[in-house]
Amino acid sequence: MAFSPESSAADENRIDFRAPPPSPIGSGRRSSVTNDDILTDFLEHSLRVPDLILPDRVFPRQNSIQNPPKIDFQRLKSPENVDFTEILDSIARIGCFQLVNHGITREFIRSVLTAGVGIFRLPPEKKAVVSRSPEKSYGFEGEFQGDDEREMSEEFVWCRDRGLKLEMEGIWPLGYSNFSEKIERLMLEIEKVAENFLLILKEHAMRNPTCGIGMTQGQEISGSTCYLYKHCCNIPGDQWVNSLSYDVIRMLVRGSDYSHALCLHLCDGSSEFHVYSKKGWVSFCPDEDAIVITVGDQFQTWSGERYKQVIGKPIFKGKVEEECISMAFLCSISPTNISHSFKTNQGKTISIAQQAIIAILLTLLYHILVYVYKVLKTSKASPSPT
Repeated sequence: MAFSPESSAADENRIDFRAPPPSPIGSGRRSSVTNDDILTDFLEHSLRVPDLILPDRVFPRQNSIQNPPKIDFQRLKSPENVDFTEILDSIARIGCFQLVNHGITREFIRSVLTAGVGIFRLPPEKKAVVSRSPEKSYGFEGEFQGDDEREMSEEFVWCRDRGLKLEMEGIWPLGYSNFSEKIERLMLEIEKVAENFLLILKEHAMRNPTCGIGMTQGQEISGSTCYLYKHCCNIPGDQWVNSLSYDVIRMLVRGSDYSHALCLHLCDGSSEFHVYSKKGWVSFCPDEDAIVITVGDQFQTWSGERYKQVIGKPIFKGKVEEECISMAFLCSISPTNISHSFKTNQGKTISIAQQAIIAILLTLLYHILVYVYKVLKTSKASPSPT
């Protein structure tokens, strides 16, 4: 049979249309499976969703522990009479300890707390003027729980910032000056306590290198910040559980907004104190008039991750007062001292500018040596006059 060129081209250009494959079970036809009951029973058992056993609680159970050790601040001035092992063991276990006999009177602390109550009584429109933002590290930050947005707690961040002073005097001219003066005095007292403790701990670390704290230089406090918390005490039981769960999420996710070495908590009248960390959270009953001290990220760096950062918060439950105020002072070390506080076995870093200067000096030295070598070689090669 002969094939024309036209027919060959037509065959090559012909589009190959293919029908979809037939369905395993044609419509309107009986199933090809002889025993439908066996197949149905097999599919029912194979496609059954397994029964999943979910945990009873999303959050871990609250672990109550014995109160952390109470350290007498006045005895710290004689380190030979202090068991630092007890302090470091408490920091390693739960990240905090209690400091008593610190020299700050209860009356003075309560006067500052009383003055701070007026801050949270400002109307919402005035609080919005001094609310925290990415541009401002100070001001108000409210927290709400539930669909009814009932206010469970509220924060006010105070620091030595002129912008905060101007804004607060604009919305609260009568009360802020008194409050600012008192909290400034309290901040100075807190910083003295923190500096003295770090100094004593540094001396202990130098005498006992195995304690795991690489503090080799003076520890000067700078850039401290104060958190004021307003706690609502009269909360129904079901909302109280939800509030604690919310606190766990917030503390573990948000962490601390400020880098710090120590956080000193003044929580007069609190029923419990909660300590949050990546390992979970524990609670204990703080001693009256004690300052609860938790460790921060800078302390964790000094210890080479041996002592972990934690976040603490006092709890006021079952109190008669409608409003309870607590304060947390975040004491940080100046960047210069932080750089000197790393462990001594870490190598010294050389900046890029220093490396460039060294390279230039080596290059100049090389050219000088080459020039001297050529001069000496030329003088030896030239004939001496007869």
